[in-house]
Amino acid sequence: MSKYKTISVPEDVKRELEKAKDDREWGDFLENLYEEAKEKRSKGAFDELVEELSEEELERILESSEKFRQGFELK
Repeated sequence: MSKYKTISVPEDVKRELEKAKDDREWGDFLENLYEEAKEKRSKGAFDELVEELSEEELERILESSEKFRQGFELK
């Protein structure tokens, strides 16, 4: 069985989180919230990188990735 901990948050924040979590368990809800935030940050960083790179640079990265995959072999 997992150990449980208490997290102190302001009352207004807890009310908002309780509305959002519906009938889910707190652990599942918070884990899902964290995964969504992590995914959003990752996508934002990727989108920012794509904006910074030229079309030519993106093509070279794609070619390099394909060559790597072709040369990669599990033993």
